[in-house]
Amino acid sequence: METELTSPGGRMEMIQVADAVAREKNIDREIVLDAMEQAIQHAAKRKYGQENDIRAEISRKSGDIRLRRVRTVVETVENEATQISLAAVQRRDPDFKPGDLIVEDLPPIEFGRSAAQMAKQVIVQKVRDAERSRHFEEYKERGGEIVNGVVKREEYGNLTIDLGRGEGFVRRDELLPRERFRQGDRVRSYIYDVRREQKGPQIFLSRTHPQFMAKLFAQEVPEIYDGIIEIKAVARDPGSRAKIAVISRDNSIDPVGACVGMRGSRVQAVVTELQGEKIDIIQWSPDPATFIVNALAPAEVAKVVLDEEANKIEVVVPDDQLSLAIGRRGQNVRLASQLTGWDISIVTETEESDRRTEDFRTRSRMFIDRLDIDEVIAQLLVTEGFTSIEEVAYVPIEELTGIEGFDENLAKALRDRSQAYLARRDAELTERRRTLGVADAVAEIGGLTPAHLVTLGEKGVKTLDDLGDLASDELMEMLGADALDADAANTIIMAARAHWFTGSAEAEAQAPASAPEPR
Repeated sequence: METELTSPGGRMEMIQVADAVAREKNIDREIVLDAMEQAIQHAAKRKYGQENDIRAEISRKSGDIRLRRVRTVVETVENEATQISLAAVQRRDPDFKPGDLIVEDLPPIEFGRSAAQMAKQVIVQKVRDAERSRHFEEYKERGGEIVNGVVKREEYGNLTIDLGRGEGFVRRDELLPRERFRQGDRVRSYIYDVRREQKGPQIFLSRTHPQFMAKLFAQEVPEIYDGIIEIKAVARDPGSRAKIAVISRDNSIDPVGACVGMRGSRVQAVVTELQGEKIDIIQWSPDPATFIVNALAPAEVAKVVLDEEANKIEVVVPDDQLSLAIGRRGQNVRLASQLTGWDISIVTETEESDRRTEDFRTRSRMFIDRLDIDEVIAQLLVTEGFTSIEEVAYVPIEELTGIEGFDENLAKALRDRSQAYLARRDAELTERRRTLGVADAVAEIGGLTPAHLVTLGEKGVKTLDDLGDLASDELMEMLGADALDADAANTIIMAARAHWFTGSAEAEAQAPASAPEPR
């Protein structure tokens, strides 16, 4: 700011300067005038003493500068620069009381070169801070937009982008691989974050963010901009390959075809902007299996097996489609997993057939050995979906008699043998548990099977205190991932801790019956 501050008086040029700066920087005129007042206060304090409470005021109409010193009325003065005694002011006006403020006009000052320079620096800094705040408020509302800018400078691969009314920052890892920009190059990027930092508001830009590609499609495909086609998910391996899932709200419009465009013109415009990144456009489906099959394109899928609780899916593909489904370095299946949100594992038809055959053989052998039945009956049980002795022992008798070739006598015999086997097994496990030294109080806690108790004993957990000292994840790890869920583990541990809160042997004995609910 070139105008120097001089003594007060009719200073319309002060108002004119404030108006000019406000227009140039596109900030509130009042902010500029406040900055000028603070600069004048700094200069006045250098003349009258930094300890004084000096305030400057610029008339918004005439530009006159008024300097005043403010002191507080007190009974006992400790600081003469900012306080004045009650006795002294009551000689002038008996209505004064402690806590009142005395405002005294100071004579006008002439600003020397150094004072004027310092005032100028204060004003420039305040205006710059106000400008940054305005940029923050403006770009905070524009998060998620694509902006165009010019490279202002490049440092170690990081770019500072001139956005016209602000500056953005692109880290090297937010640029596409092998992408290089020099000063003066035009750059299109995505605003993914705007936040205040110590050095001022920062606008963070990206060309690798998944939403950058989504916004590019919105610019190229009118149906997306109009809301007829919706982008449901995006997954990118920046600079190499991407998948985008779309759905149409109008049955007469093909979402994939609309995004591809006539002779691929629309998708090609996006590919060009992304330095040749290959893009698979996929039809989104609310059915997870269908969506995942689509996401693995161009590979063909023979069968899918969903595990919704674990959010996992097994995909079976023809043997000659395995490498295509997995993709180079696992890229295709990785992007499909990111796009769908499912953990995808891929096996060939041969592998799946071999595993199914092995599972069938293993389960059949288990029934033969444990129930002392012939191979045909065992294979029929496995074919009907039975996987454990417990299922045979406690399933309604009608389900067993419903198997082709099974009469009521055979069904009852199978149930009796299964229940007898389980009784023998539990007796052996109980004896093993006692040999390991696991206390009966631990065995009485609901939710723990005889096999669980043996496992705990083998791992050194033998008393209620041992069990109570565990965290739920430790207990789950000891017993196996499929043995307990987190709620059941918490319930068991809290039941083991119940005696800690009563401190009596009787309470310890009763702990299993009064186990608190899991937290």
